[in-house]
Amino acid sequence: MFKFKSKLKLAVQDRIKAMSVFELWTISAFKMKLNQKIIAERQKNGFTQQELADLIKVNTRTIQRIESGESLPRKFTLKAIAAAFHISLEELTAEQEVPEKVISINYAPAVYDKEDTAHFLNLFCISCFSYLLLPYIHFLIPNYLLKRRKEQNPKVLRFANKVIRTQVYWVIATVLVFLCVLFLNFILRFYFKGYYINYLFPFFIMYLLNTLLIVVSLRKVRTLDFQ
Repeated sequence: MFKFKSKLKLAVQDRIKAMSVFELWTISAFKMKLNQKIIAERQKNGFTQQELADLIKVNTRTIQRIESGESLPRKFTLKAIAAAFHISLEELTAEQEVPEKVISINYAPAVYDKEDTAHFLNLFCISCFSYLLLPYIHFLIPNYLLKRRKEQNPKVLRFANKVIRTQVYWVIATVLVFLCVLFLNFILRFYFKGYYINYLFPFFIMYLLNTLLIVVSLRKVRTLDFQ
């Protein structure tokens, strides 16, 4: 890891040294934007996007979006980035005059990976079928998958959280339905001897309902634009 960082630093330094005096004098100065400042500081510290992401505990795609200007980082993310660069938040967000050509070194704009997001959301929805084996606590599995991914896209987060809430509501509804059936059977036992409601009936109804809810979520993944 240390050797890799050293090589990265040397590559940047060699690229700058390779510029002619004329190039250095003709590079126009401009007000550095926040995403460009983050790129410059990352390169200055010899971090790759993956290494910076690991340091501040986010995924690489988040760093790519920040550096490309595709998304604006939140305050706590900015604080974590500043801490990784060993500078203050004020220094990181302050505008500076810097050469444009230096900023462009080793930088490639992030590309939104729609297929990767769709694949994750399909897997996320399918994980809800775990209710067949782990009823009442199955929603912990998709919740774990979402936390592990460290997703930053607000549209994806809204969709995923809605799916989890739906599963929690289903668990609550299922428990209430069984309690109601239990109460009705208790009454039927005393007032209508010989009559009772078979527990398999609400069982199949509620399980079929949840299957339909998950299938609807899977269909939404195909149609919604999460970009």
